[in-house]
Amino acid sequence: MSTRPDRHEDPARPVVPDGPAPVDLHTHTLRSDGTLDPGDLVVQAAAAGVHLLAITDHDNLAAYRELTATAAPALPAGLDLLPGVEINCLTGGAREVFEGELHILGFGIRPYDEAFETLLAGQRQGRRVRFERTLGVLRNLGMPVDAAAERLDLGVIESLGRPTVARLMIESGYATSVEDAFERWLSRSRPAYVPREGVGPVRAINAIRAAGGLPVLAHFGEAENHESTIRDLQAIGLGGLEVFYRTFDQAHVDSVGRVADELGLVKTGGSDFHGDTGTYAEVHATTWVPAVVGERLLNALARRTEPAVANGD
Repeated sequence: MSTRPDRHEDPARPVVPDGPAPVDLHTHTLRSDGTLDPGDLVVQAAAAGVHLLAITDHDNLAAYRELTATAAPALPAGLDLLPGVEINCLTGGAREVFEGELHILGFGIRPYDEAFETLLAGQRQGRRVRFERTLGVLRNLGMPVDAAAERLDLGVIESLGRPTVARLMIESGYATSVEDAFERWLSRSRPAYVPREGVGPVRAINAIRAAGGLPVLAHFGEAENHESTIRDLQAIGLGGLEVFYRTFDQAHVDSVGRVADELGLVKTGGSDFHGDTGTYAEVHATTWVPAVVGERLLNALARRTEPAVANGD
């Protein structure tokens, strides 16, 4: 782990990068619930010092396909792009898990795998149903956002999510920020919360594996307290844990890292950039993922199959 010694003197301190993080394996674009076009994200990530980037939009690989298409502009020099995805998985309403969900990242998936795309299409349809139901709930609460929703370019947003609803609420004057919208209205047990429809972690992990990828449990800061759950997922095929996460303090990095080491899971990390709390450069400046994390992930993928990494060399 590449960290300054003084970080261990105060485990509750945020992890402050020693310099620009060369790896970011968790980002989002306009193709799901982010705010940047994929082309803008890769340019900004390269400018911030990133050499290995994964766009992990929810339930779609549209950004990767777009950026690696034959007619697409070349990627920024020195930037490698790894196909990735994030799948929000239902856990049957388990109260000990935040909002009854586990988020599974998939890395190195074959970007045109038909069976995997079928699963993702079902996930996207469930998201659209939830989106429409949430608009209906807001309407019933006297907070209609329909006028703002009509201005959305649904041809651009492949996969709808609650952050999109939150931005509609801001535009309509019902919230001051995405965090405010979630805290007061959209989170579980809040008045405008609508349960998700979708797959569970077993199906998601199996599908990622079948598509040639490595399944990784995202931002699970409670890993040490739920090691048995992680062992169960590992028995199914879970291959990694997100250890270096932008909002983890040093204690969380150490704790989740110990579980990854004990179970022999690949460590990953990223900013989980969406764009609501700052520019990519600002978010990246508070994110630290060592270069060795990217190297070990690529090695793990290479042992399974040749990783589909596009580069800007």
